[in-house]
Amino acid sequence: APAPGALLCALLWAVAAAGDGPGGSPLPGAFGRVYRGTVNINAERVYAFAYSSEPGQVDAVRVYVNSSSENLQYPVLFVVRQQKGVLSWQVPLIFRGLYQRTYNYQEVSRTLCPSEPTPEMGPSDQIIFVDVASMAPFNIAYELLVTRLENFQLETNKAFNFTASPSQPQYFLYKFPQDVDSVIIKVVSDAVYPCSVVSVQDIVCPVYDLDHNVEFNGVYQSMTKQAAITVQRKDFPGEQFFVVFVIKPEDYACGGSVPSSSHGNVNRTWNLQRTKNLQVMIVPSIKKSVYVQAMFFSFLSFLSFYLGSVVVAFVHYIRVRRKASAGRLSPEDGSGIMASSHPITASTPEGSSYGAIDESSSSGGHQLSSPERGPPAGSDTDSSVEEESDFDTMPEIESDKNVIRTKVFLYLSDLSRKDRRIVSKKYKIYFWNIITIAVFYALPVIQLVITYQTVVNVTGNQDICYYNFLCAHPLGVLSAFNNILSNVGHMLLGFLFLLIVLRRDILHRRAMEIKDVYTLDYGIPKHFGLFYAMGIALMMEGVLSACYHVCPNYSNFQFDTSFMYMIAGLCMLKLYQTRHPDINASAYSAYASFAVVICLAVLGVVFGKNDMWFWVLFSMIHVLASLALSTQIYYMGRFKIDGPDSDLGIFRRAAMVLYTDCIQQCSRPMYMDRMVLLIVGNLVNWSFAIFGLLYRPRDFASYILGIFICNLLLYLAFYIIMKLRSSEKLLPIPMFCIVATAVVWAAALYFFFQNLSSWEETPAESREKNRPCILLGFFDDHDVWHFLSAAALFFSFLVLLTLDDDLDVVRRDKIPVF
Repeated sequence: APAPGALLCALLWAVAAAGDGPGGSPLPGAFGRVYRGTVNINAERVYAFAYSSEPGQVDAVRVYVNSSSENLQYPVLFVVRQQKGVLSWQVPLIFRGLYQRTYNYQEVSRTLCPSEPTPEMGPSDQIIFVDVASMAPFNIAYELLVTRLENFQLETNKAFNFTASPSQPQYFLYKFPQDVDSVIIKVVSDAVYPCSVVSVQDIVCPVYDLDHNVEFNGVYQSMTKQAAITVQRKDFPGEQFFVVFVIKPEDYACGGSVPSSSHGNVNRTWNLQRTKNLQVMIVPSIKKSVYVQAMFFSFLSFLSFYLGSVVVAFVHYIRVRRKASAGRLSPEDGSGIMASSHPITASTPEGSSYGAIDESSSSGGHQLSSPERGPPAGSDTDSSVEEESDFDTMPEIESDKNVIRTKVFLYLSDLSRKDRRIVSKKYKIYFWNIITIAVFYALPVIQLVITYQTVVNVTGNQDICYYNFLCAHPLGVLSAFNNILSNVGHMLLGFLFLLIVLRRDILHRRAMEIKDVYTLDYGIPKHFGLFYAMGIALMMEGVLSACYHVCPNYSNFQFDTSFMYMIAGLCMLKLYQTRHPDINASAYSAYASFAVVICLAVLGVVFGKNDMWFWVLFSMIHVLASLALSTQIYYMGRFKIDGPDSDLGIFRRAAMVLYTDCIQQCSRPMYMDRMVLLIVGNLVNWSFAIFGLLYRPRDFASYILGIFICNLLLYLAFYIIMKLRSSEKLLPIPMFCIVATAVVWAAALYFFFQNLSSWEETPAESREKNRPCILLGFFDDHDVWHFLSAAALFFSFLVLLTLDDDLDVVRRDKIPVF
């Protein structure tokens, strides 16, 4: 067989022998040589470039052309013919932008789709024809340069620098090494603009490497200074792929200035004004063993909380047994606690009003319930008749409430007069309602995020979801499994909190069955419905946060925050219920309020960006709601807005209160502690309203969440201060939980504010904030926030659960209300 070199020489001789006739016969071309000439409607040029390809060698050829003509009516046409494909373009090359603006480039260079011979074929001879033509009736000059690329194949862990422009895109080949199943393509640039696109495409010709077609194939993402794409071997049967780099003609897609629409039809010649220097490096991603380690770490970390809870419960059991064998503690004599003039009947039977004020000393002079009306001990039926037979239906009791709740000094016995069974069933509605809400809310959310993920996988558009692409580890169809796995803490700790509450509930029921005097007449009345609701809310926060992180973006961030609103609201309600068990909000009104908040959050997502009318409306609602709630809290729910003239009753009452309290007698308020709390609270809420009105933050969901959290922290601080002012104690367990809550929240917030991505910006700008993993090579800063925030919420719930354990041996008529 003749040698490959002899065949190549014969081929070139044949091309040369054809001559350069007027019909455009091929001219033999040499790589690396610049060819200049002119073409018109009667004269075109054809060049032939021949080369030999070795087995296993990937030969890539790049064609550079230039024409000084700016005449768009008669462009120079270039057609490149290969063995298995044709590539063509014109010069000037026209790109279209926003508002149909056109951008003309006179210098164009394209990489031809490479051909890799199979090992069985042996060395092969290749030939490329380049046709240059124009329909112009006059001569148009051009330049042609064809070169062979030496650095076409990228290597693992080796950086490669190059330059690209809109008319001079670049792409390179990468082959998976034998021991690598997944790689991360990292691209960086010193310059923010021009905006660029990084694409990963299968080994298929033609390669889509222009602005108008780069999105037709493969996976792609826009880029300013940084981009990262994780690629798995299983997605490419040939175990190799192209990495394509395209520079966009405009920057608005990456957050740059939007071109004016008034110059929509003006042609602009840009040439090489939009070049960008890029560096690409492909590094191996994590191995499958790291996934296993991360999952073990996630579950074992939170299962240790279960072990700690078992130890604490066991120690508590031992202490109780010892105290029981030594004789129970004597009742608190009230030392250090303000005495009350209303003694409690110690032997109040089950079914009557626990902690009820004795008839002989009741301010209203009415017995609130009788022992004969109650069912046997331990009965806790769900009869609607019993619930409807609450005391509030009696007009005499309304008068009695006004007398008691408007006293200057209130004690817990004044606000725990209702039947325990009825109040407990009232609070159980919180638990059952939140389960219903969770199911109906979560199912459409799960369906929606599955659709989002499917769209990302099918279209390859990675600008839809705002991941931390430098630490986004895929698993199955999920693009960022680590962000989902890190939410397991909310679900595990939420379930653990439910178990802790269930244990307390069972112990309380047993004590009620034996008519334990400490359970009946001492300490804070035990109602666990809100605690159960808080546990469910914590678990659902984990579920919805995981759903949000399936595809985090602007439109579904509300899923991540909806149950945060509920958690903050339920915590405030529980804190208020502790000292006001009879007058706390019902589950229906509470969840209706949460529904209004979530509706406002949705409106904020849609209209909160630029619409001033929305912020004016929201600020008015915020301020009015703060004033209305303050009035209800200050007067313990006894402030009535109805009057003889229903239309003017509220205004007449408000004017009377202002005149009496502020003008007629400018003395100190009747309820000073409550007044101080409400003044500070209103100042905080009005400040939030003014801030929103002035700055109109784009992240409206976080803005509302900030309002809830600030109000919760303010109320909790007020509660603890008033508790200490009342000479009450903080036992070791609640003290430990308070310290742990503060420490863990501080650490969690540090990681929360690291800002690894931001859907308030464009996807390309968000990627500038991306950072590598910091924990086990698998979790990033936001995942650590998930871990720590779950623990912080768990400790916060324990604070509310154990804060008043020191009052279990204090009579209710000696526990102040604040």
